Amino acid sequence: MNGVKLDLRKVSVFYGKKQAVKDVSFPVYENKIVAIIGPSGCGKTTLLRVLNRMHDLYPDITYTGEAILSPEGINLIDRKVDPIKVRMRIGMVFQKPNPFPKSIFENVAYGLRIRGINNKTELKDRVEEALKAVWLWDEVKDRLQDNAYSLSGGQQQRLCIARAIAVQPEVLLFDEPTSALDPISTAKIEELIVELKKRTTVLIVTHNMQQAARISDFTAFMYLGELVEFGPTEKIFTKPDQKLTEDYITGRFG
Repeated sequence: MNGVKLDLRKVSVFYGKKQAVKDVSFPVYENKIVAIIGPSGCGKTTLLRVLNRMHDLYPDITYTGEAILSPEGINLIDRKVDPIKVRMRIGMVFQKPNPFPKSIFENVAYGLRIRGINNKTELKDRVEEALKAVWLWDEVKDRLQDNAYSLSGGQQQRLCIARAIAVQPEVLLFDEPTSALDPISTAKIEELIVELKKRTTVLIVTHNMQQAARISDFTAFMYLGELVEFGPTEKIFTKPDQKLTEDYITGRFG
């Protein structure tokens, strides 16, 4: 078994006085894919966004617990830790493709430039490598200066993934990355996510149980802000320990 890359320990999230995520604990193993499933409103996306400190701008959202990133043992959700430093190590891809209003090349180069990489050759090589990793290079290599909005939805999402992996994050968070895409683009992104675990650790929120079953190594099932069950995906889908998990998986509710 690979070591634990990210260890969630009693993570809770509050919107004002309302608790949206309740004492969630589970490990995310290095170079594995963990899927978080559960009905709408169960706290999946809230939990994911906390790990990338997306909620820091909202004063009424508070959180407790720890999300320990190895090897240093840094707590990602400690307010003393600079969220910019967190985001340099934890990449995120959202539900809807969100390319910047820039060229295809500059979308991928953006994070590299922020990190002070301005050498033209290195930028060119890193952009090409990221686009090849998401199987987009052959489709765009002759139009790198075109606006990113000229790409199809599925291509835009792959561009956003290229932008995220160009800076070589240690963990990549996906928030329902295929919900806005057609079945062919969805299949491509799923295949891509499985390929990406060779280079990074993946945590994906999905409402699509078949997707979780197809691509993840481990599954966390959440309900009403609580973690009901966590384990190897095959076990969760074939022999879950909790009746609630079984009811959800078999479509009795949700």
